[in-house]
Amino acid sequence: MGKMIYTIKPEYHDIENLTKILSEHPEIQFASLMGVDIGGNGTDEKIPIKLFIKDMEEMLRFGIQTDGSSVELQGIADLNNARVDLLPDTECNWFIDYNYEYYNNDNGLPVGTLKIPSFIIHDGKLVCSRSILKRAEVNFKNKINTVLKKHPEISRSLNFKYDDVDEVLLTVATELEMWVKTPEQSADFEELHASQVLKEQYWKRTMGTVRTVLEKIMDLLECYDLKPEMAHKEVGGITNKIDAKGRITHVMEQLEIDWRFSSALQTADNEIFIKELIEDQFRHHGLEVLFKAKPIEGVAGNGEHTHFGVA
Repeated sequence: MGKMIYTIKPEYHDIENLTKILSEHPEIQFASLMGVDIGGNGTDEKIPIKLFIKDMEEMLRFGIQTDGSSVELQGIADLNNARVDLLPDTECNWFIDYNYEYYNNDNGLPVGTLKIPSFIIHDGKLVCSRSILKRAEVNFKNKINTVLKKHPEISRSLNFKYDDVDEVLLTVATELEMWVKTPEQSADFEELHASQVLKEQYWKRTMGTVRTVLEKIMDLLECYDLKPEMAHKEVGGITNKIDAKGRITHVMEQLEIDWRFSSALQTADNEIFIKELIEDQFRHHGLEVLFKAKPIEGVAGNGEHTHFGVA
């Protein structure tokens, strides 16, 4: 594991550095430009890394063309005008998504895909969720600057001068909640409701497979420099059932995972990648993950606090 790299920071997003890094890591066999549509769905494709290196200059500058008819861009892209371009964002962190069920023949490491957060362009316009968020962040900062400049009494009341402001910084953090369950098994509603009312599961100690996977996820978040802060049980769920052979036969638990704040766009990218990482780890251990706001009617849903900070 020590030989693997997990992220490529913005300062290394030039052709020379990228070529060097990718050549030194043959386990990174694919690249994927991850655009995010209006529905929050991330695109994924497999571009052979040799082709990516060969056409890197063109891809980084102009992106790649693809069919956007299946991407959720309602009122923007349709079958008669479906071409979209995916343009790499060189100002954010890029992730290496590893497949722990497929290994590279040269060094025995898991095969990796370089996931590059990207913008979706249609008819020359940025039309994706990432571009909307980026514009919103710029607009927010500009409005704060305008208000502070127009009303100097605000800065005086906070013991600073407007002239001392070099930049307005916006930070965002999330608290990701999820249900983890055994596939094709359903828990009794009355049991779930009673457990929630009595708060039997909230902050309770995790056990068995759920504990193992949760600890693996926290370790992986550290590897990706995502700075995990806490993971714990939420209010939903019931106690695991164990059969006569000591095997866990039914899992139905609600969990929360938190990690350190970042810029608005980087936080959004982090969450999309972390959701995929969590799904992969639990599925690898035979469990299903649900991030839906209300996956089970009548019991606790997956709320998600979003924290904003301005400095």
